[in-house]
Amino acid sequence: MTAHPAAAAPADLDELRAEAMTWGRAPRTRGTWYVAEHMIRAMRAYGWTILVGSVGQPILYLLGLAVGLAALIQVPIDDGGEPVPYLLFVAPALLMTAALNVAAEEFTYPVLAGFKWRRFFYGFSASPLAPRQIANGVVVAASARMVVTVAFYLVFVLAFFAWLHPDATRMATSWLMAPIGVLAGIAYGGPMLAFAASLEDDRGQLQLVQRFVFMPMFLFSGTFYPLATLPVWLQWIGWVSPLWHASELGRAAAYGKPMDAGMAALHAGFLVLLAALGIALAWRMFHRRLAS
Repeated sequence: MTAHPAAAAPADLDELRAEAMTWGRAPRTRGTWYVAEHMIRAMRAYGWTILVGSVGQPILYLLGLAVGLAALIQVPIDDGGEPVPYLLFVAPALLMTAALNVAAEEFTYPVLAGFKWRRFFYGFSASPLAPRQIANGVVVAASARMVVTVAFYLVFVLAFFAWLHPDATRMATSWLMAPIGVLAGIAYGGPMLAFAASLEDDRGQLQLVQRFVFMPMFLFSGTFYPLATLPVWLQWIGWVSPLWHASELGRAAAYGKPMDAGMAALHAGFLVLLAALGIALAWRMFHRRLAS
């Protein structure tokens, strides 16, 4: 004896409800990755710019310094008592700068576009996505671009290192410059993300940050010369700069700059703390804009 077709309907309906609930929960569990995927797909609009910048920038900087400025500096740099060829000294800082450049691009105008011009953050927020997931997705997407940039940079840096410093045992930890660079980018980008998310309108605030925060940090954070050679009244810029802390860690990884464990922990701790505080503040800004 077969069951009446109507008897099977409730079971089928229950299955449909369960399936709908499963799909409904997916944005809540994987929302960060959905946002990151959208942001990465949006990068395709300027993908050639990213690729050319990732490949061309290290070639121009490193060749310019190797053939140009480094040729004028006849003596090695005294970096913590370690005599270092000039290009070997400056290359880790340039890699960190490349990561910070990505952060300066991805955590500023794309964020403002999400709130003001294209307003796609509000579309995300209309779904089950939480404001925190949206902010995290922006961070993940920008970090993915940082990984690509520092990877290209690292290839060229290691090529120059092999030429200047062929001791393989001293280069065994050089690859650590890549994750240090990504951490530095997030440490700088976290506060920038929070600042950009707080802006209701673009009145040149982001350009002011680029000129009066990023440029002084780039010039006075021991990028081209040891920080100790600057007057004390300028050294504070390096002390509060993620670029200097990352460059010091990068130099220790690249050519074994003398550094005790306490100082290494201080540099790494500063970057982690700055990144955590910046992202936490960004969560608050996104929640204020999207959940109110």
